[in-house]
Amino acid sequence: MKTPILIILFCLLAFPIFSQVRHLKEGEEPGIGNVEDLDWVVGYWSGTGLGGNCDETWMPAIDGTMVGTFRFWQDGKLVFSEFMNLIQDGETFYLKLKHFNPDLSGWEEKEEWTIFPLVEVEENTIWFHGFTMKRSGDKMVLSLEISENGKTQQVEFNYTKKTL
Repeated sequence: MKTPILIILFCLLAFPIFSQVRHLKEGEEPGIGNVEDLDWVVGYWSGTGLGGNCDETWMPAIDGTMVGTFRFWQDGKLVFSEFMNLIQDGETFYLKLKHFNPDLSGWEEKEEWTIFPLVEVEENTIWFHGFTMKRSGDKMVLSLEISENGKTQQVEFNYTKKTL
């Protein structure tokens, strides 16, 4: 089950977008960065997005990889979750993830992943192609570009760092 378009439209109308996303131009090489420098992402983040509630956790980097999880629920019901990896690849890194329904059936085929190549890294900000993570103190804003039915929209997730 994909995220219903009505949830996305509601979110776009109810929550203005302040962050932006960037893109790699066709044929452009990905940005330079090191997963080992992303300790500011590590932790448990909780907040809102897509008209519901979200949690995201990130573990410290080991061997050029950071592992994270995401869950989205609405009205007390789990809608979907994600398994995420930030993976070092030479002088760049990328975000690679899979989506799952509440019964753990996958959205992507077995050998397919959703991948966001790196555009640029700034202090406390990661710009991926169509996706941005920006931290300020104990807050983090994620901006995501979603394309559905030929239309592209930007949605925002607003997190606060929590303790488990």
